[in-house]
Amino acid sequence: MKKSFFLSLGITAVAMAFILSGCSPVTLTSWKNPKVNEQIGKVVVWGMFNKLEYEKPFEDAMVSYLNYKGMKAISALTFLNPTVKYEYKDLERMIDSIGADGILIFSYKGTDKEKDYVPVSTSIYPDYYYNYYGYYNWYYPYYSPGYSVVTSGGYWTTTTIVNLTANLYGNSKDELIWTAQVSVTDPDYIDTAATEVAKQVYQDWAKNGILKFK
Repeated sequence: MKKSFFLSLGITAVAMAFILSGCSPVTLTSWKNPKVNEQIGKVVVWGMFNKLEYEKPFEDAMVSYLNYKGMKAISALTFLNPTVKYEYKDLERMIDSIGADGILIFSYKGTDKEKDYVPVSTSIYPDYYYNYYGYYNWYYPYYSPGYSVVTSGGYWTTTTIVNLTANLYGNSKDELIWTAQVSVTDPDYIDTAATEVAKQVYQDWAKNGILKFK
């Protein structure tokens, strides 16, 4: 009886905020090399970021999703030492030894900040929405109807957009198969953002006929 309309609105708003913040919107613009028809079944995911605390959760989340979808994916950190600069022949030897036919490399291309103004808005609700006594006041003829005024807005919001470049190279001929510009909006957690990126990458590979399954 004491649950109010505004309380239910608040619960709904919190739930929606949780759902929306649980995933980071991702946009992906890609290009498929028309001269290369190589397909990829086992791929190395390599996040060439300047901090290990960024690279590891990103690679792990990407690998987890691609494996879930039926591919064979492996994190570069499982066989490469991030403090060592390898020679090309050494990288080739290690990638060949794990049987990978593709190398997916991500690099950071900067962060954009966008500001938007949320204008002031005012909503008027009858008092009876508040609780049962408010409804009683509204309904009972000896009481005058009342209203509650709710004002929102009047502030600035900042949107953070993280930009990445993704390049997929075939291991057999060391050719660029596919490349994409990826933008992640307001990423809260690296692993969550990486999973959303993996979904977009997988869908785009499927559309372009890049996937290979045995």
